Amino acid sequence: MKKQSLLLASTAVLFTLFACGKAASTDAAPSDTKAMADKATSMVKEAVSGEVENYKLDIKGAHAFIQFKVKHLGYSWLHGRFNDFDGEFTYDTANPNNSTINVSIDTTSVDSNHAERDKHLRNDDFLQVEKFPQASFKSTSVNLVNGKGTVTGDFTFLGMTKPLTLQVQEVGHGDDPWGGYRRGFTGTTSFVMKDFGVKKGLGPNSAEVFIELDIEGIRQ
Repeated sequence: MKKQSLLLASTAVLFTLFACGKAASTDAAPSDTKAMADKATSMVKEAVSGEVENYKLDIKGAHAFIQFKVKHLGYSWLHGRFNDFDGEFTYDTANPNNSTINVSIDTTSVDSNHAERDKHLRNDDFLQVEKFPQASFKSTSVNLVNGKGTVTGDFTFLGMTKPLTLQVQEVGHGDDPWGGYRRGFTGTTSFVMKDFGVKKGLGPNSAEVFIELDIEGIRQ
């Protein structure tokens, strides 16, 4: 299909270029000739560009995860995750750096496998979920080479929005057994909790939280 579209576009470009040349040799206004040339250039760009694919995170099948870890007193790692989140991303097959991602997180769904600790994480010492029930990440730039690189975006957490960069790598893509097409990535990042207004200090060994984002999207 893509080859056929490219052939049709190329044919259209040739006709347009021919028309430009014919117009230039008659009494056509220079502005008209330029407009036709610009149209031909636009068609060439469109013909050689790749397909921008739209993906929805596979939340229903639980094939996407947002997990975190933070050191406990500097002696061990405390692990947790957010059970409820949603998002989508685009992928430009010709220019991956033209891709985007947008994720929203329900902070009330924090789960560290300990009910009493989760209550504490939800209160004003940490996540302040009554005031800030949602966090989000929206990409502003992508830099991928051979499926590996960085994604920088606006991270909104506890009412503050600051730039955050993820180290990302494509895991794979292709057909699934149900007639769909999937693409998946993994990404990691970290930030100092105090920088986003977390009130409770856990000591210098526990100041930074590490995030892992594993996503699998279904092409729409």
